[in-house]
Amino acid sequence: MSWRDALALAGKGVQRRPGRAVLTVLAVALAAALLTALLTIAGTAETKVLDELAKGGPLAGIKVAAAEPDPGQIDQDNARPGPPRDLDDAALARIAALPAVSRVLPVITARVLVTAPDRTVEGQALDPFLDTIVGVDLSSAASLPLTVLAGRLPGESSVTEVAVTQGYLERLGLERTEASTVVGSEIRWGAGRFYPDGERSFVRGRWVRAQVVGVVAQEAGSGSFLVPIDQARTARAWTGSGPDGGASLELASSPYTGLFVVAEGIDNVSRVRAQITAVGYSTSAPENLIATVRRYLHVVEIVLSAVGGIGLVIAALGITNALLAAVRERRREIGVLKAIGARDRDVLRIFLVEATALGLLGGLLGTALGWLVARGVSEVVNGYLAAQGLVGVRLGIPVLVVAGGIVGSALLSLVAGTVPALRAARLPAREAVGGS
Repeated sequence: MSWRDALALAGKGVQRRPGRAVLTVLAVALAAALLTALLTIAGTAETKVLDELAKGGPLAGIKVAAAEPDPGQIDQDNARPGPPRDLDDAALARIAALPAVSRVLPVITARVLVTAPDRTVEGQALDPFLDTIVGVDLSSAASLPLTVLAGRLPGESSVTEVAVTQGYLERLGLERTEASTVVGSEIRWGAGRFYPDGERSFVRGRWVRAQVVGVVAQEAGSGSFLVPIDQARTARAWTGSGPDGGASLELASSPYTGLFVVAEGIDNVSRVRAQITAVGYSTSAPENLIATVRRYLHVVEIVLSAVGGIGLVIAALGITNALLAAVRERRREIGVLKAIGARDRDVLRIFLVEATALGLLGGLLGTALGWLVARGVSEVVNGYLAAQGLVGVRLGIPVLVVAGGIVGSALLSLVAGTVPALRAARLPAREAVGGS
């Protein structure tokens, strides 16, 4: 018996019971759709996270803070304390030259007195308050731990725009969901300069009027206002140029409040941290949290794969049951085939072809359906990410998942059809014809 004959007989067998064939194909299709959708979603999520980790950026960032020199660390050649630990341009250049460092971004903060003339809290005008402006290089915002919650970031060189944080919302008694209500409002802040004058010391302020253009979550520095770095540098210079050098307003001696160091990928974070610590600065990085996230991503992928696999096993059992029923119903046909010379392997081939065809068709339909489901989920997720000010995910066609869904369904169906096919092949011709 040729393969062509086997295909023709398998096709006729399917046509005799179209309802059963359709149900079997649907069972395989639903299982394949479940597995494809789960693996596509899990794989896309993991790829997105791992790509971010691999290319550096905020997730591979290290916060560097200024530190006082350690009196116990002595330069043996000059018998004096070790290297200064102020964060200045020289320190920035030294850290930037370390191996596996992608870039170094300075952070400047300044204490200011803030007024919000058009804001009220519980019907009362908001009193002036002391807070901190955080200045960063907004041209490199993608490398900094910043997330836009509403509106946008200030212009890179703007002197009249500011973004506020959730701390400002809390001061106004607002929830995060109400972040957009402060966009477009106006605030004023003044950088102070202390003038000692005996018992009548006074502070002179340099005032700036700015419009709130966005609300952000930021971890670059401790403060409720995010501004272009030149704004913070100007405010800091004003305070530091006072008669006391800013000491009365607790102005630190370092030109930079901190540095945000971006390593060349998450795998280099520990190495870079050790190098910076050896130079003499304190560091912090979320590397342990990131490693935990990666492990949990793998766990989620395993769990989702197991769920989809269970669906395929259930579908395989359905194929086995359908083919066993077909063997019982087609005993006379099997007997006739054997009576006219068909061998056991020919009968085996017919039933295996039938099982494989059902699995292949179900795999094709299910994989296509699964990808469409994953695409629909990705659209919902991207809508949420866009609302949070985050970059969306791009759902490509996972070639391995698609090929695995189709081929895997066919192979599983082939395995599921083996037992019924063997039973049909071993059925004696006389018993088959007589038992019908």
